[in-house]
Amino acid sequence: MPVGLFRVCLLVITAIVNHPLFFPKENGTVPENTEEIIQKMKEREESLRLEQLRLEQEIADQEASQKALEKAAEVVEESKEGTVRWDMWTALSMVIFLLIELWRQDFQEGNWQDIGGEEDDMAVLGKAFKGVAFPDKAVLASFYEKRILGTTGDMARMREMVEGFADDLLEALRSVCNRDADMEVEDCMGVGSMYENWRVRKPFVCDLIVPFAPPEPYCFRCQTWCSGDSFPPDEQGYGTIKVCRADEDATGCICDKTKLGEDMLCLLHSQVSSTRPSSEMEDLLCFKNTQYLDADQVMKWFQIAVTKAWNRISHKYEFDLSFSLLDSPGALKIKFKSGKSIAFNLTPVVQYENSDVYFISHFPRSSLAADIPSSTHWFLTFAVYERRFIQLVSKTLPANACHVSCLQILSFLHGKQCSLTGPSGLTNYHLKTVLLHLLQARPSQDWAPEKLEARLQDMLKFLEKCLHEKKLYHFFIGNGKVPAELGFPIIFQRAEPLNLFRPFVLRRDMYRKTVDTFHEMLRNMSALINEYTVHIPLAHTNGIRKESL
Repeated sequence: MPVGLFRVCLLVITAIVNHPLFFPKENGTVPENTEEIIQKMKEREESLRLEQLRLEQEIADQEASQKALEKAAEVVEESKEGTVRWDMWTALSMVIFLLIELWRQDFQEGNWQDIGGEEDDMAVLGKAFKGVAFPDKAVLASFYEKRILGTTGDMARMREMVEGFADDLLEALRSVCNRDADMEVEDCMGVGSMYENWRVRKPFVCDLIVPFAPPEPYCFRCQTWCSGDSFPPDEQGYGTIKVCRADEDATGCICDKTKLGEDMLCLLHSQVSSTRPSSEMEDLLCFKNTQYLDADQVMKWFQIAVTKAWNRISHKYEFDLSFSLLDSPGALKIKFKSGKSIAFNLTPVVQYENSDVYFISHFPRSSLAADIPSSTHWFLTFAVYERRFIQLVSKTLPANACHVSCLQILSFLHGKQCSLTGPSGLTNYHLKTVLLHLLQARPSQDWAPEKLEARLQDMLKFLEKCLHEKKLYHFFIGNGKVPAELGFPIIFQRAEPLNLFRPFVLRRDMYRKTVDTFHEMLRNMSALINEYTVHIPLAHTNGIRKESL
C-alpha cells in the first residue's frame, strides 16, 4: 500500500514539473522557433524543388544532344559507306582501264612483229602514204645499181687503209705511255655502217672503238641502269664505272665505313692503302674526289696520248693528222698533200664485264640525243652485237638478199631530204633498228632480192607507226628473242624495253619537225630516186611488171 501511494505521488509531481505553464518565461519562445523552423524547411523544400527541375532540364538537354550526335554519326556512317562504295567502283574502273591499256600495248607490240603480211597491202598504210607514187621494182633496181652499188669497193679500200693506220698509231701510243701508271690500250674494232656494208652517203667515216683498262693493281667495276639500283628515266641506257683495287671487294671493306679505334687495324688493308689521295684517283682519270671514271678526263688523256703517238710515227707518212671535232676525243682526219682527206673516229671504250657490250666515252651526237647526265655517266653501245646479228641472219637469207639494200635506200632518201629541209630527229641508227626488228619478225624467204619493193614499204610503214606512237624500242634491250648464238648478256634481255623515241615525248618541236621531214621525204621519194636513175623505157617497165604478176 505505501509503495502504491508513493508511486502515485511521484507521478503527480512529475506531471506538475513538466507542464508547460509551470515555467512560462523559459518556454515562451517555443512556438516562435517552431514557425521559423517550418519556414526554413519550406524554403529548403522550394530550393530542392528548383534544383530538381534544373537537373531534370540538364538531363533532358543532354539526352537531346546525345540523340543529335547519334543521328549525325549515323549520317556520317552512311556517307562513309557511300564513299567507300564509290571509291571501290572508281578503283575497279581504273583497274579495268589499266588492264585494257596494257592489253592494247601488248597487242600492238605483238603485232608490230607481224608487219606487212602481204606484198600488196598498201591499203594499211597511214595518211602519209595517200597520194604517194611509190617507185616500182625496175626503178628501184636501177637506182640501187647506179647510185649505191658502186660505193661498196670504195668502202672496202678505205676500211683497209684506216685499220692499218689505226693499228700503227695505237702501237705507238702504247710505247709512249707509262705502263705502270697510264691506261692499257687494247686493239681497235670496227663497228657501224662502214663495217656492216650499208653506208651510202659521203664522206665515208670509219668508226673504231678502242677498249682500255686501268694499270695494275686497279680494275673497273661497272654498274648499269638495269643492275638493280634505281635510275631516273633520263639515265636509262647509261652506267657508271668505278675504279677499284683488284683485291677490293665490290661493296668495299667495312674499314672504309666504320671508325676503327686507334689501337685497331684492318687485317685486309693497311692504313696507307685504306686512304687514297685525291691526286692518285685523278691520275686514274676519275672525277674529282670520287672513284668514278670521268669521260672528260678520258677525253683529255686520249687526245694527248694520240698526239704523242703521232709525233713519234709522223715521219713515216706523207700526210698530216689532226683532230676534226673538239667535242669528240677521237674524231681524226687524215689530210693528203693532194687536198683529199679521210675522216675516222677512234673512240676509247670500257668493256662491260666479259661481254662485247661497251661503255663509250663520247657517242656521236644527234639532234634527238639528250644531254648526258654527267661526265661520270657512260653510254652503253651494243654495236658489236648488232654487227654479229646481221652477219648471223644473213647466213639464213636467200642469195643477194635485199635487207641491206632496203636500209641503204632508206638511209640515202632520208639523208638527201635532210640536206634539203634541215636535220630531223631521225638518225641512221633508228633506221637500222627498224631493219633489225623486221629481220627478226619476217621469215627468211621474204628477203629475196625480187621483194625489195615490198620490204622497203614494210620499213616505211613500220617507221610511220613508230613515229605516230612515239615508240621505237631498242632491238637488244628487253628483247627475250635474241638468238642464243650471240651470247648476249641476260641482264639486258630481262631489262625493261628502252624507247629510243622517248625524247619526242619531251620535245614536241623536234617531233613535229621529224614527222614533217618524214612526210616530205615520202612525197619527194620518186623525184629523189629518179634524179639518180637512168631512163627506163615504158615497155621495159611494163614487161617487168607482167613478169612479177
